[in-house]
Amino acid sequence: MDASRTPRRTGPAVRRSPADTERQTAGAKVLWHFTMSLDGFVAGPNHSMDWMTGFSVRPGLVEEYTGTTGAVLGGRNGWDARPDAAAVYGGAWKGPLFVLTHHPEDARPVDGVTFLNCDVAEAVRIGLEAAGGKNLEVFSPTIGRQLLERGLIDEVDLHIVPVLLGEGIRLFDNPGGVPVRLELLNGEDRSAAVNLRYHPVAIG
Repeated sequence: MDASRTPRRTGPAVRRSPADTERQTAGAKVLWHFTMSLDGFVAGPNHSMDWMTGFSVRPGLVEEYTGTTGAVLGGRNGWDARPDAAAVYGGAWKGPLFVLTHHPEDARPVDGVTFLNCDVAEAVRIGLEAAGGKNLEVFSPTIGRQLLERGLIDEVDLHIVPVLLGEGIRLFDNPGGVPVRLELLNGEDRSAAVNLRYHPVAIG
């Protein structure tokens, strides 16, 4: 599981724009948290994450999440793609990591990782209890969608990076479902659209 969901800052420090979010806080929240491509993918084919480099983030952003996250909940597919507990924020975060799976019996035991075979609501209860008053971060599109349907997501927390992947794992893949309305948490107008403007970078 590559749970480092904020891109590494490789460029110069950038000033915080008025459209940016307020600092994250620890409040026993359930966060559906991802870095996402502009076309809506949170991982490439086969859960590849090699595209998550070369982007800048505001100073201190990663520390906001490592300091406010008490536990992490992920899915089996993501874990099997990268079965490394130290991958969470590149090793900058340590804490209880839960992997929801239908087949915990064939999972290789790993220190600090608990494999759960239960309902998603029960997984959230276990995760929040382990988080000890801090936030539970959900690093799975499938689990996040199920929790959203149950009303168990407090925040959808996204870092949108300037890249178009074209294929991979989508944040929200729900064919035939109904649209889910969201409220913007930064700014006074909670129904506001977020305006982004990019220039294509020449290839080669």
